[in-house]
Amino acid sequence: MREPKESKSAVDGENRTSEQQKSKPGMEGLSRRTFLGVGSATLASAALASLAVNSQERVDTEKAEQDHSASNPGPENKPLLDENPNSNLPPPTDSGNIDPVWYSFDLTHKRIEEGGWTNEVTQKVLPSSKDLAGVRMRLTAGSFRELHWHTADEWAFMLYGNARVTCLNPDGTVFIGDVGKGDLWYFPAGFPHSIQGLGPDGCEFLLVFDEGAFSEDNTFLLSDWVRRTPPSVLSKNFGLPASVLKNLPNKSLYIFPADLPASLAQDKAAVGGRRAESPYQYTFRMEAMAPTKQTRAGEVRIVDSRNFLASKNIAAALVTVKPGGLRELHWHPNASEWQYYISGKGRMTVFTTAGAHTMDFNANDVGFVPSVAGHYVENTGKTDLVFLAMFKASEYMNISLNNWLRHLPPEMVTSHLNLDADTIAKIPSEALDALPG
Repeated sequence: MREPKESKSAVDGENRTSEQQKSKPGMEGLSRRTFLGVGSATLASAALASLAVNSQERVDTEKAEQDHSASNPGPENKPLLDENPNSNLPPPTDSGNIDPVWYSFDLTHKRIEEGGWTNEVTQKVLPSSKDLAGVRMRLTAGSFRELHWHTADEWAFMLYGNARVTCLNPDGTVFIGDVGKGDLWYFPAGFPHSIQGLGPDGCEFLLVFDEGAFSEDNTFLLSDWVRRTPPSVLSKNFGLPASVLKNLPNKSLYIFPADLPASLAQDKAAVGGRRAESPYQYTFRMEAMAPTKQTRAGEVRIVDSRNFLASKNIAAALVTVKPGGLRELHWHPNASEWQYYISGKGRMTVFTTAGAHTMDFNANDVGFVPSVAGHYVENTGKTDLVFLAMFKASEYMNISLNNWLRHLPPEMVTSHLNLDADTIAKIPSEALDALPG
């Protein structure tokens, strides 16, 4: 039986669609060789699609800027608006009124002590972040963040300099180690620990706690405990005469200056050597590790309980996106995301059931993404965008929109997005994390 011929209108419709595709901006001169020249047909397609979207977005934004409805004849804080142009004039795709996704350490009170300082971003100023809170701290050479413990797990990233950290295990063994720029440490809740700045100029680090309302001011300090305990009780506890305890601190030490420590080997020997050495490693060299994933648009280093065994409740990614590049559209199925921006300039849109919101990010800013909310991060500057992403989870999990679409039958994607099978095949088939601009 002869197959029926297609109608002339259907053929003409296909021809018109083909001609329209050829005439789209930025699509001239495409060939298989062009795609292969950048190492992957899928990467090149994503790049060209990004250019087309960016071009249309610029047109829409310029139109919004010229619309008298967007004018503001009243007072403005121009420096603040310049820092966040996408909040002042959001992309037309933004909608709704979702919970805050941005804050900055530069807006918080800085507690300055002799020997260093600290400030924090907690649920108090970023109410949407119920699972994680962050603290920045500076210690000059020799200065201590005194012996203490607290109710939350502590994850830390060294931003500058060098430090010596200690942590006591319940079995009486102790960890002593030195950390430098790009290194991590992790101390479980309730485990007593200390941090001391080393030469030549101490250190600065980011602390992340797995309690959104956690405040660095609410820790259990050794100095507070001894000054709030009767001398007679201390004498019995320490097995020392009360006369030798008269010089115990009468105020909180918190951050205070001290002499530089002996060498790491000497300190380890002083506490009992191998006999007292912790069986657990509480530090990790994150920045020095090989990238977990790498493309020409950037790289991601992932650290969680699978490669840093001590980190039971906080997973993290150190993300670098090249200028013009994109941290692809994705979401995390197991936890909200708390971000700290280290360098560069970026723009993030967060998509939730309540709408979509875009904000700009600079160094020392904090970003927040609710659990399972879709989002992307775009490098809008001229240098690498580097940021940390932390999760209250034992393992890092990521769902890539591209990966999802490419693992569905093509006709299913066509039904939803009106893309033909050939076009769908050009979408990256794996989670690449960083895509070129």
